[in-house]
Amino acid sequence: MAILTKDKILEEIKKGNIKIKPFKKENVGPASIDLTLGNTFRKFKAARQPFTIKEETEIDKITEIITLKNKESLLVSPGETVLGITREKITLSPSICARLEGRSRFARMGLGVHITAGFIQPGISNQQVLEMTNHAPVPLLISPGLKLCQFVFERCEGEAKYEGKFKEQKEP
Repeated sequence: MAILTKDKILEEIKKGNIKIKPFKKENVGPASIDLTLGNTFRKFKAARQPFTIKEETEIDKITEIITLKNKESLLVSPGETVLGITREKITLSPSICARLEGRSRFARMGLGVHITAGFIQPGISNQQVLEMTNHAPVPLLISPGLKLCQFVFERCEGEAKYEGKFKEQKEP
């Protein structure tokens, strides 16, 4: 696999092998594209009882959806994890996969944008869930529209298409 540089990303967009809606050319960097934070979040409910993790466990049992209005921010306390979602919907051809990465400017402030699920399967067509955790000793405010993460595209050897549970996700 090879990481696509700016010229190759733009070439694949032109060919239709990468689709980004909404797309802003100025968000394409030397070897990635910045994605922005949407306004829907999933926060964990306060609980004292343990929650058993199983393959069939649904996260909506221990979380609640929060939708922010224009110019509102979300407070993320130290040690807290919240789920967000990108504004952009990404569609990849079966020959392209990607990695979701944080941006260093926010990592330096203690904000992680994914816990372990940074690999994006070829053939996806959805918005990307962000598993945001505040590792800082101070509360952090995050706002929709922030260029919070980046996508690094890679060319696959062969073709595949993701058909899993989250293939059409639209909320965190």
